[in-house]
Order: sequence, then C-alpha cells, then structure tokens
Amino acid sequence: MPGRSTSSSGSGSTGFISFSGVESALSSLKNFQSCISSGMDTASSVALDLVETQTEVSSEYSMDKAMVEFAMMDRELNHYLKAVQSTINHVKEERSEKIPDLKLLVEKKFLALQNKNSDADFQNNEKFVQFKQQLKELKKQYGLQSEREADSTEGVDEDMIVTQSQTNFICPITQLEMKKPVKNKVCGHTYEEEAIVRMIESKHKRKKKACCPKIGCSHTDMRMSDLIQDEALRRAIESHNKKRRRQSN
Repeated sequence: MPGRSTSSSGSGSTGFISFSGVESALSSLKNFQSCISSGMDTASSVALDLVETQTEVSSEYSMDKAMVEFAMMDRELNHYLKAVQSTINHVKEERSEKIPDLKLLVEKKFLALQNKNSDADFQNNEKFVQFKQQLKELKKQYGLQSEREADSTEGVDEDMIVTQSQTNFICPITQLEMKKPVKNKVCGHTYEEEAIVRMIESKHKRKKKACCPKIGCSHTDMRMSDLIQDEALRRAIESHNKKRRRQSN
C-alpha cells in the first residue's frame, strides 16, 4: 500500500504517516472513473445504433451486459475510494504514534461496503438508468416492443401510433419539431435544449422558480441539473424525417 512511510520532526522521533503517495493513487483511480463513464457512453451509443439499424437482438443484449459490467465496476471503484478516504480520515484523527495496518483497515471498510451490494444499486447509476430508458424509448419508436407489449397494441390504427409519436417530437415551448431534445429527469417531459435552458436562466435571473412548460405538469421548480440529453428521441426524430424525405422523392 503506497504512503506507508515514517519521518521524524525536529529532535523528537514521533512517527507519522505521509499520505502523499496514497492521495496520488486516489487521483489516478478517479481518472479511471472517467474512463468507465466514457465506456458507458460508448456502449449506450452502440446499443442505440443496433436498435436503429434493427441488427440482431442478441448483439444489442451484449451491450446491455457490458453496461451492467461497467455499472458494477463503477460501484466497486466507488466503494474502494470511500474505504481509502475513510481510512485516511480515521488515521489522521487518531494521530497514533503506532503505524496502523492501512491495508487491513481499507480491506475491512471495503468489504463492509461490498456486503451491502444489491441490484437496486444500479438505480443510483445515472448513466445506467438513462441507458435503459433510452433503449426502451427507441424500441418503442421503432415498434420493437416485447411480445407482451405488442399484444396490447394489436388492432390499434398504425397511423394513429405514428401521429401520437410525432406529437412527442414537438417542443412545448417553441411548438416546433425538436432538433436537440433534452428530457426532464423529474417529470419525464422533453423540450428543445436551447429553449428550456433560456427559459430556466431567465426565471432564475429574476429570482423566480421555473415551472415545466408542459400543460398539466406539476413540476414547479426546474433546475439545469434536471436536464439530460434524450439521445433516443433525437434519433427517432431524425429517422422519421429521413423516411419522410424518401417518401416525398
């Protein structure tokens, strides 16, 4: 374990631990977290590409599996970082002359966190949750529901489904088709990115709360942090427009 060194100060020989090596290692681990995040973005994008091109379902599932593995790695790394940081804080507070076994302390704290693991943890991973939602939305747009979902729509007028989907393409602020849709994590409504950002900034400058502009929505305190890119909807709009152009030619 890095950082387990002693030094002396003045004429006294009081031992202390230098944590510079440990903190440097922590910084490197945090950089690795950003690599996991990039990997999740790539897997998500590939999965959406596969749905869009209607490639074999088994290929898409491999992306699903990759996302689970990334989410597990992220959870494990978070636990390790917490265990190390907690150990550092504990040792600094104790100021003991006897050098503790840092490795053993970290392992104990890490295992305690790992023992609390459950599948529900993935609901706290924003990228994983966003991936599942966007995959579901894009499948719905392309009519790739599961058999159970397909049964419930059997006999429904196809034109009505298309028209219903197209209404989701319209921004409630501009009343125009969206080019860069963003979704509100709180209420699930979507808007043109530039329009909603401008609206929230304008309200906040006047010290007012920004309400969701969708008629009937009860979300009355929108924040920038509530907004996420809606990649699935953006792809669906582009695909619809390509199809429409082909039909008109």
